[in-house]
Amino acid sequence: MTASIQGKRVAFLATDGVEEVEYTEPRKAVESAGGTAELLSIKPGEIQAVNHMDKAGTYPVDKQVRSADPDEYDALVLPGGVANPDFLRADPDAVRFVRDFVNSGKPVAAICHGPWTLVEAGVVDGRTLTSWPSLRTDLANAGATWVDEQVYVDGTLVTSRKPDDLPAFCEALLDQVRQPANA
Repeated sequence: MTASIQGKRVAFLATDGVEEVEYTEPRKAVESAGGTAELLSIKPGEIQAVNHMDKAGTYPVDKQVRSADPDEYDALVLPGGVANPDFLRADPDAVRFVRDFVNSGKPVAAICHGPWTLVEAGVVDGRTLTSWPSLRTDLANAGATWVDEQVYVDGTLVTSRKPDDLPAFCEALLDQVRQPANA
C-alpha cells in the first residue's frame, strides 16, 4: 500500500495530440493515491488525445494555463505525444508556466516527448534526464545529459522514455509528491 498524497494538487499540462495513456495513467495514479489532478491547457473546452497517431478520447480542460499559478499546485506532469509538446513549446504562457514551476523547486515529471517543453523553457542545462530517443540531440543541445533508462530522477525532475515505462514513472512521480517541501 502506497502512502497517500491526500491534499496534494497535481497539474497536468497538455493539449491536442497528447498520448492518451501518458495522461490517463499518471492521472489515475495521482487520484488513486488521494491527490487531486487538474488538466491545464493552452485552450479552453476539451483536448483530443491520441493513441500513437490515431484519435483516442477527449478530455475536459479544467483551466487555461495562462490563468494558472504554479503556487496553486504541488507537482506538474508533462505527458508526451509528438504533437502535444510541440504545441505547448510554441505557447509563451505554457513555457512561462513550466519555467516558473521548475524554478519553484516542486516536482516536475515529463515522459516521452514531454521534455521538449522543458527544453523550450530553458530549464535542462546541467540536468540529467531521459526521454523518447529522438529528443536526445535536442536535450544535449540544451545542455542536458541524456540517459537511456526507464525512469530517471534528477532532484525534483522525473523523466521516462515511453508508455512501457509508465509504472516506474508513476511511482517516481508519487514518491516526489510525497516528499516534504524543500526536502
